[in-house]
Amino acid sequence: MTPHFNTWSALLPLLRKRGQVAALALTVRVTLSVTVSVTVSALLGVSPAAAAPSTELPPRLSDTGLYTPGSTQQVRAGVLSFSPQYPLWSDAAEKRRWIALPAGKSIDASRPDAWVFPPGTRFWKEFSHDGKAVETRYIERRADGSWRFATYVWAEDGRDALLAPEPGIAALPVATAPGGRYAVPGRADCLACHGGATVPVLGFGALQLSPDRDPMAAHGRPPQAGDVNLRDLVLRGALRGLPNSMLKQPPRIVAESAVARAALGYLHANCSHCHHSSGGQVPVRLTLAQSAADPLRSQAAVLASAVNAPSRYQPPGEGGVARVVVPGNADASVLATRMHSRQPRAQMPPLGTQVPDPEGLALIHRWINHHLTTKKDSPP
Repeated sequence: MTPHFNTWSALLPLLRKRGQVAALALTVRVTLSVTVSVTVSALLGVSPAAAAPSTELPPRLSDTGLYTPGSTQQVRAGVLSFSPQYPLWSDAAEKRRWIALPAGKSIDASRPDAWVFPPGTRFWKEFSHDGKAVETRYIERRADGSWRFATYVWAEDGRDALLAPEPGIAALPVATAPGGRYAVPGRADCLACHGGATVPVLGFGALQLSPDRDPMAAHGRPPQAGDVNLRDLVLRGALRGLPNSMLKQPPRIVAESAVARAALGYLHANCSHCHHSSGGQVPVRLTLAQSAADPLRSQAAVLASAVNAPSRYQPPGEGGVARVVVPGNADASVLATRMHSRQPRAQMPPLGTQVPDPEGLALIHRWINHHLTTKKDSPP
């Protein structure tokens, strides 16, 4: 079928004249009423039936409730923006994030490290390169308590974004992304990270939204106008049950130095959705999750599981027992080695990045080489 673009001059970045994606066949039909039908086939050998977007999900980002009707620029009233103090590395993509709660509902924060979100809660995260939106990821809690995940790929003209195929898109042409290509995650990729976490929502919790923000956080930035934090959510009635002590003394990571605090925060943001001890985690002893409720205990657990701990992964060509973290020697630490690698069997995190994070690696090296001790850390 020949594509018809009655509404947009270019519907998806897939159609941008930047090059062709191998093994991808795309047919798009957009009617005058902007009803969208998308069929993506032959994507990495996926059948047309498997590649088709789910009919349960809105076909366009503008249908998800993020924007005011008729707009994809004006965020709808009641949708709140936020920025975690420890951002996740995503190949230098710029991000914006929002949450919307159903009317009259609030988040139960009585367990500070495991917030309970009401059915109807929605999250959005926009990824941009060089100021141009590439994709927006969407998470929604359904009436039965389950979560659903979707990704919307922006059109070249920026007028809307369409639901990506369920397997994702392995190599979307984006000139300003690393190597000129951008990987759009499939829904199984979303579950690989979100499904094993204590709470399927990442980057929105007591520690990440603490007003006591870490000035040394890698890729951290000051909150933007309108961004909410713990106090704001409580004042708005969006958060209930949070211990009063966390308003009087906002959560922060316990560490022996500012560098150690930032390093532990980086590992929490980038690794703890798999490496934690709350159930559903990967089957290794390493835990990198920080607790807002019991920061001393979580800090001790992280150090005990990492420092001088034997690693199940053995770097090629290395003899003897490999250690997760070797104090004073980042080059001998498996943690740093795997963060730096992008070999499929070695890289950490295993999904979501094509290139290592130079700022994050520099921070972890500095922590291991100059600030990490084998003694029990104490608050600065």
